[in-house]
Amino acid sequence: MPAAAPFSWIRPEPWGIHVVPADCWLDPSRAVDHALVTHGHADHARGGHGRTVATPETLAIMELRYRTGAEDDAGQIPHKAVPVEYGETIRLPGGVDATYIPAGHVLGSAQILLEHAGERVVVTGDYKRRADPTCAPFEVAPCDIFITEATFGLPVFCHPPIEEEMAKLLERLAAHPDRCVLVGAYALGKAQRVIAELRAVGHRQPIYLHGAMEKMCRLYEEHGIDLGELRLVSDHTKEEMRGHVVISPPGALNDRWSRRLPEPVTAMASGWMRVRQRARQRNVELPLVISDHADWGELTRTIEEVDAQENWITHGREDALLRWCQLHQRRARALALVGYEDEDD
Repeated sequence: MPAAAPFSWIRPEPWGIHVVPADCWLDPSRAVDHALVTHGHADHARGGHGRTVATPETLAIMELRYRTGAEDDAGQIPHKAVPVEYGETIRLPGGVDATYIPAGHVLGSAQILLEHAGERVVVTGDYKRRADPTCAPFEVAPCDIFITEATFGLPVFCHPPIEEEMAKLLERLAAHPDRCVLVGAYALGKAQRVIAELRAVGHRQPIYLHGAMEKMCRLYEEHGIDLGELRLVSDHTKEEMRGHVVISPPGALNDRWSRRLPEPVTAMASGWMRVRQRARQRNVELPLVISDHADWGELTRTIEEVDAQENWITHGREDALLRWCQLHQRRARALALVGYEDEDD
């Protein structure tokens, strides 16, 4: 019998990456019997799978966001959650080994190293290379095929040091002691990072939260992330919030909810704030360029450091990164996966 073609055991499909011998899927956009999940954002994780393999933190996030442990009409919990710690290798059906490696994106985020037939494939999910006090740092894992995102895969994207963005925020706060600074931040990962980075530069004052942010912040605290004193906006008066930072979902920046705040200076924490038009569209006074994804320089540096035989680009600005690989004599292909979004990074 002739040997199987190289990497015939892993196939990109429109709704996810299929690991054929194990009959499982990586970050599938539809419910499947067996899913390997890199992290808890909605374009990578969802409810409805029969079995989900992920880090304990990601499973906790999925339970909070998607109620993956809910009982069915018969009082049974049809979903099986399989926790995998960083560095732990599990054997999947068909002789496939899976190892979860930190991705540096959000709490619990992981790259998944798949090994089969002497071949190594790394699926990154989303990742960043900058230090982040709320999650384990990215680790380079040499492999034969490297499957990378390209959310900010254009040379124009060069994220500034986080300390500069925190300084901008605190300077604006100090300049307007009778107002508050309202920061729009994605509820999973970005909000907690902004809070932790403020603490890291010495901001010890209470930080006020939109009610939609509380449960996720408490989950982070349960997993050992110190966020300092947090207060709910709904429990306090306008006067109490003057001179303080308030964190809300991006959609609340110009919502009626913000009327309860003391003349807020509207800010937005996102890698997309590098694009001025996006800041203007949201009526953002203080754009904060803070991303939980790798920028152009980090994407290309990571491809160089991993030094794979071939690079697969899953979502984002695929064309530019594909062209960079071609110019640097690196084999690459763009995958046409569906269901992945920019979110409000």
